[in-house]
Amino acid sequence: MRPDDWDQWYGTLELAFGGAADTAEERTLWRELTCFDRSIGVWDGDEVIGTAGTLAFRMTVPGGEAVPTAGVTMVGVRPTYRRRGVLREMMRRLLDDVRSWGEPLAVLTASEPAIYGRFGYGAATHSLHATIDTTRVRITVPPGTDASEGAEGVRLRDSKPEDARDACEAVYARRAAARPGMLVRQPGWEKQPLLDPPDKREGASPLQCVLAEADGEVVGYARYAVRADWDLAGPKGAVVLRDLEALTPQAYAALWRFLTEIDLTTRVTTTNRPVDDPLLHLVTDIRRCDIGVRDSLHVRLVDVGAALSARTYRTPVDVVFEVADDFCPWNAGRWRLTGDAKGASCERTDDAPDLALSVRELGTAYLGGVSLASLAGAGLVTEVRPSALEEASSAFGSTVAPWLPHGF
Repeated sequence: MRPDDWDQWYGTLELAFGGAADTAEERTLWRELTCFDRSIGVWDGDEVIGTAGTLAFRMTVPGGEAVPTAGVTMVGVRPTYRRRGVLREMMRRLLDDVRSWGEPLAVLTASEPAIYGRFGYGAATHSLHATIDTTRVRITVPPGTDASEGAEGVRLRDSKPEDARDACEAVYARRAAARPGMLVRQPGWEKQPLLDPPDKREGASPLQCVLAEADGEVVGYARYAVRADWDLAGPKGAVVLRDLEALTPQAYAALWRFLTEIDLTTRVTTTNRPVDDPLLHLVTDIRRCDIGVRDSLHVRLVDVGAALSARTYRTPVDVVFEVADDFCPWNAGRWRLTGDAKGASCERTDDAPDLALSVRELGTAYLGGVSLASLAGAGLVTEVRPSALEEASSAFGSTVAPWLPHGF
């Protein structure tokens, strides 16, 4: 896709998502982040009828390696051209391109989760959302959070989001290496968390930032807004959390305590936290937190051998997969995976299969957040060799739940 075509191309994408135009601030950033040599448009005469592209990411996988990953994005079809195979042809082209670039994984966030399974994508991460009733819930903090004799504890400091950007990015970079599913920030992406167009605030304040410091070092941050509200009984505002990261349990707890104790507010809302968030163990009453979970990052193995070799495995594994993949037939067939916590290899084999499944289930289980045993319970994985399911399911697990902290 040529840069000169971007405005028309992006306009088609906006139309596909309902027709509401993005703000100038949003359009400027998304144009800057667009990889033109990785984006495609489908034309009918002078009219763009389909848009799609990929972004050159690196994603953390179990074991801590940051693996080249294609982030599929900006996918849309003009409403008058739906149900004509346009989406399928774009998906075909994107995966062929990703394979030619030697990137073993493709990922996306789905506007509708039912769309992309037919192309081999599986929901590999989930996100937790919550509304915490701060009139009834308190945060318990671990020892060392507050200053005491001989220890300084955690100090919180307000900062303008732009001024704190570099410090926050340094914390994020360290956190991204520790959790599967997180994306290593590429140049330009440090601006995305600061995107804050006024007409998208829904009555909330401009973006705010608080830093957590210990021993003179920034060890955590929270970016948030406050939506003021009142009734006859008094203030009932909401703290809207955008993102929060911390390097120590003490900084993490201090930031959450701060958010739940902001004056003139009665709740904290968050829409994207990991499903194993330590917050669940810090709140005094989880029933007052209105917890929910939804799908997040969908993973597609573009090269089964390279993808399974790129991560490590929690326990030793030696298993032969019989993989079905109609959309990317180069993946179909038998693959022997051998590996442990130090490394892995996955090669073609003629040996008898131990487990049979589709590439979609491999993508779902790839980051360790969904077990192969759970998929087998739904009839999506077939155990051919007794005990193979338990062996593989244990090996694929992750110590921490995979999580995508921001969209793309």
